[in-house]
Parts: sequence; structure tokens; C-alpha cells
Amino acid sequence: MIMATRLAKILVVGGAGYIGSHMVKMLIDRGYQVTTLDNLSNGFRDAVVGGEFVEGDLADRDLLDRLLREGDFIGVMHFASFIMVGESVADPAIYYRNNVSNTQNLLDAMVAHDVRSLIFSSTAAIFGDPQYIPIDEKHKKQPVNPYGTTKLVVEQMLADYDRAYGLKSACLRYFNAAGADPDGLLGERHDPESHLIPLVLQVASGRRPEITVFGRDYETADGTCIRDYIHISDLCDAHHLAMQSLWTNRTSVSYNLGNGNGFSVSEVIGTAARVTGKKIEVEYGASRPGDPAVLIADSSLARLQLGWSPKYQELEVIIEHAWRWEQQINKG
Repeated sequence: MIMATRLAKILVVGGAGYIGSHMVKMLIDRGYQVTTLDNLSNGFRDAVVGGEFVEGDLADRDLLDRLLREGDFIGVMHFASFIMVGESVADPAIYYRNNVSNTQNLLDAMVAHDVRSLIFSSTAAIFGDPQYIPIDEKHKKQPVNPYGTTKLVVEQMLADYDRAYGLKSACLRYFNAAGADPDGLLGERHDPESHLIPLVLQVASGRRPEITVFGRDYETADGTCIRDYIHISDLCDAHHLAMQSLWTNRTSVSYNLGNGNGFSVSEVIGTAARVTGKKIEVEYGASRPGDPAVLIADSSLARLQLGWSPKYQELEVIIEHAWRWEQQINKG
């Protein structure tokens, strides 16, 4: 196994975004040398808390060649995808160009410079409408939007690159990444924000007048959708373990990552009100087409094979960490 030493160097693409920046911090804290590549289209330079930063794009093959030729990297972590489902439906071209074509650019550069370990940030959207709950790795893959399709295409591409070129990968499918760095240095700040927990906390802090709940007639206990929220630190820990597994076993893998517990929209709002001590104004809207009533991950395979054990499974803790971050950025 390659251990975290001064010689262990990781390239993190998309490392200025929400998940990528937390990953960079964790790798540095664990002793790795990290280079972050990000075009800052959706990330923030000040979110990269250490290591080397290179502003650039995966479309730039010359830049990738230079980085991989000179960097002596033992692995790459890829977080540089577009992630907005609605945007992918309205403008699929940019999703195929960025998520697929640019990823192929990265893979070709990795093969050319003999960097053969990749962690790929995938998504539960590759599964489409759930046929059973919880969703395991054997679930049928039938995405219902271009975002999910582009991620699935990359997963298929990675399988082909493994067979042909020996590029080993771990595809990690998330459900709902949530929370913030427990040290309070990083958190979620998408623009525009689309995730439930930060939106609810923006209401609590006064940055937003109300939260809109889309539908309350689902077949759940309180009528609102149930989702699986995984703490960002637990998510990054799974990435680190998956990378170590690639180095040790030299076998490509795919894992579903989630908390394993589902929380309804109403539960999230109620918990946020308790944690913050603030009243959360709610407006109810119509159900959105294609929103499943329940989405919960079966993460047992990752727990078994990686020895992964999430530390922050309680919704209160996830929201407490996110609230600490919301209070910090609201000061500015």
C-alpha cells in the first residue's frame, strides 16, 4: 500500500468546489502533497486551503500533459463535472462537452503519462427512477436526464480504459452530500444554491425569506420526499479509502455512498429549526415531475470492502456543521 508520505502526490481536478475542496483539505491533513486544478467556473480560489493551485481547464490537453509529465502523481481525483440536473436538460451540449469530452481528455493524458489510478465522482443519478430501496450497486442503470447519462457514459468509458490501458478507477456514486468541514474552514456555497440543507439554513440566517417544499402528497410518513444525506467528511474519507484500495488491489471498483438512513424534507426543516433556534418559513409548491418519493443508498459494499465507517450519521450533526458555516459566510 502507498502510504501518505512526502512523496505521495495527488492531482485533484475540480478541487475548488464543494466536495473537491474538502477532499483537498483532508488529503493535506493526512500528509499528502496535493495539486488542485480548477477553472473556477463553479469553485472558489479561497476554498483551496493548501498545496499547489493551478487555474486551468480539462479541455486544455497541453496543460494536462505538462502537469502529469512534471507532477509525478500517484493518482488523480476527478470532481470537475457539471452537476445541475435542470441545466443538463436545458443545455445538454455543455454537459457532454465538460463531463464526457473533457474527462476523456484527462484519461488520455493519464494513460500517456502512466498515471493509472483515478477516483471518479459519480452520482446516484445513473440509476434513474428507483426500482427498489435501498439502492445497491446491482440496481439497473437507466438515467432519466443528461446529467446522469453523462456520468454513466464516463463509468462505461472507465471500464473500457481499464481493459485496454490498465487505468484503474473507483466510481463513487453519491446520493446527497451535505454538511461542512467540522473545523469550520469550509462549507457549501453553490451559486445558485440548489441543495436543501443550505437553502433551509439561508432562511434561518435571514438570507432567504422562505424555503419552498415541492410536494407533500408523496407516499411517505409526512408526505414529503425522503433523501439520504451523507456528511461531506465521511464522503471524503470514502474517497481516500478507495484510492488506497486501488493502490493495494489494482482492481477497478464501483460503490454507492450514502448515510443509509433517509430523512424527509419536513424532518430536515424541523431539525434545522431546532439546531438554529430560528423559525423556518415554508411555502408549499407542486410536486416536481421525476422526483422519487424515496432515495436511500445501500452502502454495505463500501463498508465491507473498504472498511468505511461514517462518523457523522446523525442529521443534527450534519446540520450543526452546515449551520456553523452558514453563520460564518453570512458575516461577510
